[in-house]
Amino acid sequence: MNDVKISVIMPAFRAMHLLPRVLPPLLAMRDRGEVVEVIVVDDASPDGTADMARDMGAEVYVMDQNGGPGAARNFAATKASGEVLWFVDSDVIAKDDGARWLQDIFGAGDVAAAFGSYDDSPEGPWFSRYKNLMHRFYHQSARRQARTWWAGCGAIRADMFSRVGGFDVDTYRIPSIEDIELGYRIHAAGGDIVVDPRLQGKHLKIWSVRNSVHTDIFCRALPWSRLIINREGLSDDLNTGWMERFRAGLAGLLLLTLLAMIVQPSLWPLPLILLALIFAVNAALFRFMWDAGGPIFAIKALLYHQFYYLYSACAFVWCLFEFHILGRRNRLHVP
Repeated sequence: MNDVKISVIMPAFRAMHLLPRVLPPLLAMRDRGEVVEVIVVDDASPDGTADMARDMGAEVYVMDQNGGPGAARNFAATKASGEVLWFVDSDVIAKDDGARWLQDIFGAGDVAAAFGSYDDSPEGPWFSRYKNLMHRFYHQSARRQARTWWAGCGAIRADMFSRVGGFDVDTYRIPSIEDIELGYRIHAAGGDIVVDPRLQGKHLKIWSVRNSVHTDIFCRALPWSRLIINREGLSDDLNTGWMERFRAGLAGLLLLTLLAMIVQPSLWPLPLILLALIFAVNAALFRFMWDAGGPIFAIKALLYHQFYYLYSACAFVWCLFEFHILGRRNRLHVP
């Protein structure tokens, strides 16, 4: 048995079609003695998720009623015996070496929490690949010391998880930024959170433009902006850093100049200049997407990314208006 006892926790809802791919690597780690248990919490699924997970060899619990992944994770934490709780989403295939990297991370120092990233070979059409690769880009290029945390493939010491009270399932009633908010509380409690690019998983979610925009605005940008404005303040990391704010500003200027050309066509050089600047300041992302899918893929990804900047920035501006003008303080609930 390894020095650090690791418990794997997987919340699952209607996950029958995913379990044959996501559970075997984790169960193999358990069989090799790299983790002490694999706990699946069925969040009151109407299908046979619990039976399939049990038949495959996982330790299974079933929630009395659907409460979302945060509630399922909190429940599992009360049953886990490990010193470290490794949370893996039911649509993420953890890499075979994940437990070994966690042993290295938590065995080497006083680390409270850690998280990694998605891998470099997502499945699906171009947009879904772009979406999952964008997540990887930010996490792979992030500072190693973080203030936030990610539950898709991330781990927390059990004593720290208990000390800060686990996931806030009252504020975040549907899957949202409950993991980010938990990371802020771990950081505030003095816990060291590390981003380790070696810890990876394959995200099986297939994104469309429609579900991406809805999720980005209503489950990410709005609640995260409200959390930042009400409590945390902006940090210079991941996709809230000052360079990201600058890039978002350029995307806004590009839109304004394109609109201005409708009434003043002689302004046509300005959008071209801004577009060239946008490619320059996003060069790292462009190269990353080029390496992943070639030049056409990279161009499409970068152009769509400007749209992402626009609606994310608009959500933040709306929350500033909400807070300072409308006086809606502490409005953190996700509807």
